[in-house]
Amino acid sequence: MIQVTDLTPTIGSRVKGTAQDILAPETAARLRQLLVQRGVLVFPELNLTDEDQVRLASLMGNVRPEGEKGIFKVTLDGQINARAEYLKGSWLWHMDGTHDDVPVFASLLTGRRLSQEGGQTGFANSYAAYEALPAEMKTRLEGLKVVHSFETSMQRAEVSPTAANIAYWQSVPDKTHSLVWTHESGRKSLVIGCHASHVVGMDRAESDALLAELLDWVTQPRFTYWHEWTPGDLLIWDNTGVLHRARPYPLDSGRVMHRTTLLGEEAFA
Repeated sequence: MIQVTDLTPTIGSRVKGTAQDILAPETAARLRQLLVQRGVLVFPELNLTDEDQVRLASLMGNVRPEGEKGIFKVTLDGQINARAEYLKGSWLWHMDGTHDDVPVFASLLTGRRLSQEGGQTGFANSYAAYEALPAEMKTRLEGLKVVHSFETSMQRAEVSPTAANIAYWQSVPDKTHSLVWTHESGRKSLVIGCHASHVVGMDRAESDALLAELLDWVTQPRFTYWHEWTPGDLLIWDNTGVLHRARPYPLDSGRVMHRTTLLGEEAFA
C-alpha cells in the first residue's frame, strides 16, 4: 500500500511505501500514470538497491543500457566519470536528449553520497507553464522552430573550451524542434533550456529575448519544485514535460547519484 501526497499544486508528489509495495507490478503501473500527471515523484529515504532501482524502472518502461547494468553514476569525480566536467551543464535548466529525435521518457535518481553544500535538484513543469501562458503568447509561438545545440549548452555551462572538448561538442549534430511540442496525448509543453540556441528565422536579439522570457516563465516558483536530498531518496521525473537542474556544488564534494534512464517512446513533434 502506498500513500501519495502532492508537494505543490502544479508539480511533484511524495510517495511513501515499502520497497516491496513500490516494486509490485500493479503499483508500478499506477506510478507511471501518476508520473505523467505530476511530473516528479519523490520517494523519501527509500534506499532501493541498484538492482531494485533497475527492476522498478523496467516495470515502468524500457531501460536504456548505460553504466553498469543500467546504473549510471552521476558525479564530478573524474576517476569515476571520464566526462565529469560536462556535468556542469546539469547546473543549468535543461531537458535530456534534445540532440535526439526521440528524447528519453524519464529518469530515476537515487542519492548515494551527497555534497554538504549545494546539489539541490530543481524541476519545472513545462506542461503547466505552457497552459498558463497568455493567449497572445501562445499565438505568437505557433509554428516556431528552435535549434538545439550541445556546443551552446557547454559554452553556457562554462566547460573548458579545450580543442578536444570543442571537437567533441561539434561532433554532436544540432537538432531543430518545434518550440511547442504537441504530444500524442494532446497536451502541449515548451521545448527549451540551456541547449536552445536560437529560433529559426528570427532576429538573434529577438530570439534571445524570447527564449530567455520563456525560460524565466517556466522556471518561476509556481511551476517548480526544489528537492533537498537525504541519502537514499529516490526521485523519478518525466523528462518529456519537465525541465531540471542541480544547484552548483563543489567539484571535490564526492557527490554521487545513481541514475537509471527510461528510453523515449514519442518523437518530438
